[in-house]
Amino acid sequence: MNEEIVKILDKVESAKSVFEIFDMLNLHGVEDQENLDKALKELVEAEIIHETRKHEYILMKNCSSLKVGKIQVNNSGNGFVDVMGDEDIFVKHDNLNNAINNDVVLIDVFKNHGETEGKVIKILKRDIKNIVGEMVRVDNKLVFKPDDNKLDIVIKLTKDSVKNCVVGHKVLVNIIKDLGNNYYLGSVQKIIGHKDDPGVDIISIALRHGIEVEFNEGVLEELKSIPSEVNESDFANRRDLTEEMIFTIDGADTKDIDDAISLTKENNLYVLGVHIADVSYYVKTGTELYETAFARGTSAYLADTVIPMLPHQLSNGICSLNPEVKRLTISCVMKINDKGKVVDYDIFPSVIKSRKKMTYDEVNQIIMENKIPAGYEEFADNLKLMNELAYILRKQKVNNGYMDFGLDEAKVIQDENGKAIDIKRRVRGDGENLIEDFMIAANETVATHVANMDLPFIYRIHDVPNPDKILDFTNLVKQMGYQIKTNLKTITPITMQKVLDELRDKKEFPILSDVLLRSMKKAKYSTNNIGHFGLALKNYTHFTSPIRRFPDLTVHRLLRTYLFNNDLSIDTINFNNKYLIDVAQNSSEMEVAAQEAERDVLDMKMAEYMEDKIGEEYKGTISGVTNFGFFVVLENLVEGLVHISTLEGYYNYVPEKLSIEKEDNPNIRYRVGDNVMIKVVKASKENGTIDFELVKEDTNGIQQ
Repeated sequence: MNEEIVKILDKVESAKSVFEIFDMLNLHGVEDQENLDKALKELVEAEIIHETRKHEYILMKNCSSLKVGKIQVNNSGNGFVDVMGDEDIFVKHDNLNNAINNDVVLIDVFKNHGETEGKVIKILKRDIKNIVGEMVRVDNKLVFKPDDNKLDIVIKLTKDSVKNCVVGHKVLVNIIKDLGNNYYLGSVQKIIGHKDDPGVDIISIALRHGIEVEFNEGVLEELKSIPSEVNESDFANRRDLTEEMIFTIDGADTKDIDDAISLTKENNLYVLGVHIADVSYYVKTGTELYETAFARGTSAYLADTVIPMLPHQLSNGICSLNPEVKRLTISCVMKINDKGKVVDYDIFPSVIKSRKKMTYDEVNQIIMENKIPAGYEEFADNLKLMNELAYILRKQKVNNGYMDFGLDEAKVIQDENGKAIDIKRRVRGDGENLIEDFMIAANETVATHVANMDLPFIYRIHDVPNPDKILDFTNLVKQMGYQIKTNLKTITPITMQKVLDELRDKKEFPILSDVLLRSMKKAKYSTNNIGHFGLALKNYTHFTSPIRRFPDLTVHRLLRTYLFNNDLSIDTINFNNKYLIDVAQNSSEMEVAAQEAERDVLDMKMAEYMEDKIGEEYKGTISGVTNFGFFVVLENLVEGLVHISTLEGYYNYVPEKLSIEKEDNPNIRYRVGDNVMIKVVKASKENGTIDFELVKEDTNGIQQ
C-alpha cells in the first residue's frame, strides 16, 4: 500500500486528508482503514511524506512549507532557524520539539496572525561533539557547566579527563556517548585557561563556535619552508611595479595587510590599480596550510583579538603588504571614465613595494579637513585625486541602486588585561569609503572577466528579497505613521534604495534601516551567479582579501589557473565544477560562525563594560519590542532589556505596531523609535546580558 500512496500523492499538488486518500485508493472497510493508517505512519517516519498541522498528507518533495536550517535558541527560550539563502524563521518555545541550540532541523513554516513562524518537525543533526564550559563546584563535586545556557543538556565527565581541572577552569569537552534523555558522557580535551585569565573569555567563545585557535603540527612544519623575504627568483613572469607610487590604507592596528592601491590620470581616464597579496603563491593546494585555510574559511575578528585563517608568519609576514619591502601581488588595473565606468582593465601577476602604511585617521585629515600630517606631504595630491574618483564611483553605484543602510558599528576598547573599559561608535569617513569603493570595483571587474569566459567560479551573491518580508516592513512603517510613496510592485535595488532615502530623515531611521536589512536575504558564496542585489551588480566576487578569506584565496588560484597558466582543460573544468560547490558551502557556513562569534563577544564585552555602571542613568532609544518587554540602545550602541514586569501596570504586546500598550489605557505605549531614560540595574558578562529599568514612565512623551 505504501507505493500506491506515494503514487497517488505524487499526482496532486495540495495536501490530502486521510479520508481523501482513502477514497482516492478506492479502499473499503475497517481493515483497509487500519492498513492505511499504518502505511501513512510508516511513510511519515521514513520522511517520504509529511503530515501537516491539519493532519493532512503531502509528499516531502512537494511540500514548499518545509525548510531545513540551523536553529539558534535565544535567552527567552524561543528559536530562529537560519535557512541558508532565505530569511530566519521564528520558532516559539512550544514548537521546538526538543531541539536545542545549533541543531540542524526540519521545520514546517506557517502563518500565525499574519506572522511567519515555524515548527520543528524533526532534528536532522545534533552537532555537539565539542562543548566549551566552566568547571564549577556543586555539592562538593567538580562538575562541568556549558557556557551556552541555551544548551539544554547535562554532561557527565570521565574521571581521568578532569584530574588536572580546578574550579574556574574553562575547558573544551568532547562528547563521547549519548546516554539518552539529553544526558551525555564527555571528556575534557583541552584546558583553555582560568576564566579570569586575559583573553580566555574570547578564546572560549571562538572554540564554542567551532573556530580553531591553534594551528596543527603539520602546518607548523610546513611553515619552516616559507621564506621571510621575497626572493628574486619569484619575480619571473611578473610585472615589476616597485617604482610606482603604491601604498596601503588600513586601521592603525592592522597587521595583516592584503590590499594596496595606486592611481594616475591619463587622457582623461583614471588608471586605478588594486594590488592584492598573492597568497596562493605560498599556500598551494594539497598542503596542510591549504587544507587548514579551507577548514577555517575566514579570519575571525573578535574585539581586539584576531584568530587568523593563516599563521602570522604568512598573514603578518611574507604575505602582508608591509611598507618598503617587495611583495608578490596580483594586480587589477582599471581605466575608469568620469562617469565611473570601467572602460578597460588588465589582471596580471606583479611585484610591488608599498611606499607607506597609511591609516584611515590620517588619510581622512587630508581628504576631509585639508590637513596634511607629517610624512604624508608627497602623497596628499594623489590621495585627493583618489577621493575624487571614489566620489565618482560611489555616485555610479548609487545610480545603479546601491543601498546604503547607514548602520553604525560598536568598537570595544580593552585594557592590558583584556577588560572592556569603553564602548565607542566606529567613525567611518571618506577614507574608509574610498577603500570600499576601490575594492568593489576590483571585485566586480574580476568577476565579470571570468563570468564572460563562462568558466567554473565562486561568486558572492545576494538574492532578491522575499516580497512578503518587504510588505511586512512597509506595513510596519505605516503603523508608525509614515507613508512610503515608492511603488513596490516590483522589488529592485533602485526601489529599495528609494525606500531608504524616504526614511533617512526620520528619527527612527537607524531602527527601521536595521529592520529592513534583516528583511533581506543573506549574502553568501555560490557557483551559481545570480548577481548581488544589495550592491546592484550583475557580477561580483571576493578577490581583495586572500589573507583572511578562503573564497578570495580560491579566486586567486582560479585566476592563476585560467588566466596566467591558460589551463582550460576538461579535467580542470570538471574538477572545479564539483570542488567549488564545497568551497562555497563551507565558506558561507564558516562566515556565519565567525559572525555569530563576533556578536557573542560583543554582547559579552558590552555586559562586562556595564557591570560597573549599575545605578547609572542614560538616554536611549527603543530598538526592539517583544512580548516580554523592549530593548533600548544607548548612544554608544550598548543595548539592554527593559522587562515588562518592571513597568507599572499591565501591558499588552502589539506586534503589528512593534509596541506594547497599557491594558487599561492603550494611549500609553512604548514603541520602536521612542526615546526613553533608563537606569542600569543588572549586567552579566557570563550571560552577555544587560537589564535596564525606566527612570520615569511619563517622561517619554508616549501618552498619545
